Amino acid sequence: MTQLVDIRDLRVDATTDAGRRIEIIKGISLTVAEGEMVALIGESGSGKTTIALSLLGHARDGCRIAGGSILVAGQDMAKLSERERAKLRGTVVSYVPQSAAAAFNPSLRVMDQVIEITRIHRLMPRAEAEARAVALFRALSLPEPERIGARYPHQLSGGQLQRLAAAMALIGDPRLVVFDEPTTALDVTTQIEVLRAIKSVMRGTSAGGVYVSHDLAIVAQVADRIVVLKNGEVQEEGPTAQILSAPRHPYTKALLAAFRPETVPAQPAAPEAEAAAPPVLEVDDVSAGYGWVPGRAMPLIRAVKNVSFRVERGRNIGIIGESGCGKSTLARTIAGIMPACGGGISLEGQRLAPLAAQRSREQLRRLQIVFQSADTALNPAKQIGEIIGRPLTFYQSLRGAAREARVDQLLDMVQLPRPLKHRHAAELSGGQKQRVNLARALAADPSVILCDEITSALDTVVAAAIIELLRELQNGLGLSYVFISHDLPTVQAICNEVVVMRGGEKLEQCLAMQVGDPSGHPYSQLLMASVPRLDPSWLDGLDHHPQLGRAPPG
Repeated sequence: MTQLVDIRDLRVDATTDAGRRIEIIKGISLTVAEGEMVALIGESGSGKTTIALSLLGHARDGCRIAGGSILVAGQDMAKLSERERAKLRGTVVSYVPQSAAAAFNPSLRVMDQVIEITRIHRLMPRAEAEARAVALFRALSLPEPERIGARYPHQLSGGQLQRLAAAMALIGDPRLVVFDEPTTALDVTTQIEVLRAIKSVMRGTSAGGVYVSHDLAIVAQVADRIVVLKNGEVQEEGPTAQILSAPRHPYTKALLAAFRPETVPAQPAAPEAEAAAPPVLEVDDVSAGYGWVPGRAMPLIRAVKNVSFRVERGRNIGIIGESGCGKSTLARTIAGIMPACGGGISLEGQRLAPLAAQRSREQLRRLQIVFQSADTALNPAKQIGEIIGRPLTFYQSLRGAAREARVDQLLDMVQLPRPLKHRHAAELSGGQKQRVNLARALAADPSVILCDEITSALDTVVAAAIIELLRELQNGLGLSYVFISHDLPTVQAICNEVVVMRGGEKLEQCLAMQVGDPSGHPYSQLLMASVPRLDPSWLDGLDHHPQLGRAPPG
């Protein structure tokens, strides 16, 4: 096979806040052949995205390509001028981002954005570009391929936008396509659609690919070869089947071990003797939605419809379902961020007011929420000590030395070094930020913590560590969690029971390890069947699955 990419001794460094330069990519070499898909795997901070961006001749703010060569189709991206690189982007090398929603301009129709590269490089007339786009839409299994281009981004689902981002990257017929975690934020069933589409369309070209991910089960479906990275260095590389079945390096073995966290044993309901005690949290026939209109009793859109469940003290319940099923809306309704339009919520036997502003300080203290995106949940202008200390003052009236001592204790609890309290959120890794979020919630000394997709953006090693931390905190503090996620194995690793939602409705509730059982709801079986396996043949095998197989032509 013809060599398409040849990276030799690549070095990338970054400038710290103190003005010191540190090396983040340390002399890496790798190749990609025409028609080959190579996966870059590693935890957050391993350098995989930095390497992927270097293939476009790009380095993020504060970073620079400090040495080595990056040959893409014979052109050294490290040596070219920015004008010369711009001529190659979209035609020789293209990029599919992690967040397609953020990559699209909300004010422009999809078609105009997909064909933009053909206009910039003057590749073909508009009519020909639109015809090629429609052919790509069809190849990527997008609905109504002849009409979807007329829509705006907000009118499309996350999975549809992700496939349209792939169409945008492919329309210039590039020699190399870089996929930067394109399915990370998607639920399992949507993830399958996107993976299938990517695999199908790449098979139909001679283009090579680089696929960045922290999920071994995902790369198992698309990659011919895997490169394992840690701290800017290659730990191991080899064919996908060999890496998955016979890893040699201890770090690769650790990644495989962290792929699915150990599950909690299934537990029966509380015994009759304890039944008289009120549950720590009770959600009773709750409905919620968006689009309140004066004079109407109900919102225009009901995102949660008559959902009920109980959480016993010291136990956890998971809420799972596809994107748009209402699980995050339910979490925000429980927290009082948005009001219920029906039903009620009780905490330790006390009925809660619909909105947080109407609840007592004690009720607010006992029910905390940790959000999915640690980046947006932490104030970038405040030091970590101030972020954790604020609820200590608000709920516990702690100040001065007493507050400082409690901040140190909370950092110890979430296994973060105490000097970190003097740093800002931008200086922390994703896992560290999520631990700070947990410490802030723990500062209130709560009874229940709502965890809204808190591991979805984390790599498997960091996510497994967060799950283990949650278990330790629960054992030590007697907490209860409501764990919202689209990742069923992660929910099974922390929860005793699971509520399955679809279209705003609760379909079933069962012990965590019983989700997907033949006796359960067909949709739960579908979710379980959609969880990727560490088997390169798994995705292709789904064509014969009764629920996940491809729809017949026409």
